[in-house]
Amino acid sequence: MKISHTNDFELIAKLNKYVHDLHANLYPDSFKEYNFEEIKTFFQKIIDKEEFTFLLLKDGDQPIGYAWIEFRDFPENAFKKAYKSVYVHQISISENQRKKSYGSRLMDEITHIAIARGINKVELDYWFNNEIAKNFYKKNDFVKNREFVYKDI
Repeated sequence: MKISHTNDFELIAKLNKYVHDLHANLYPDSFKEYNFEEIKTFFQKIIDKEEFTFLLLKDGDQPIGYAWIEFRDFPENAFKKAYKSVYVHQISISENQRKKSYGSRLMDEITHIAIARGINKVELDYWFNNEIAKNFYKKNDFVKNREFVYKDI
């Protein structure tokens, strides 16, 4: 298993199908059907932005997943103290490679990157009905800090 940085937006778009399909199945009213061309164009526009990093996970020569992270810097304001974080936008692991600790290895790499940059917080969110994510992040010692709620009107 190898984790490396990548700017291959086409490969990330292909690997995105696993996490996108999960979201679309859980929340069909919110998520569109996976469309490779649209998702490829989206990643092409953002992949070289300084604040984003894409980590590619390979088993041998086979790409099996990725993590999309963002480096955030929140200045102090009248309400909150300043802080920096690494925000995890997405982790996507191919379906046939799940439950093999690959996601945990990506999280370990994200933690190492944060520490190397002097950042002491990793943040993320996940969709409430995504039990796979909920259990994964709990297993990796994440704790709830806020809850996001909504009301359809």
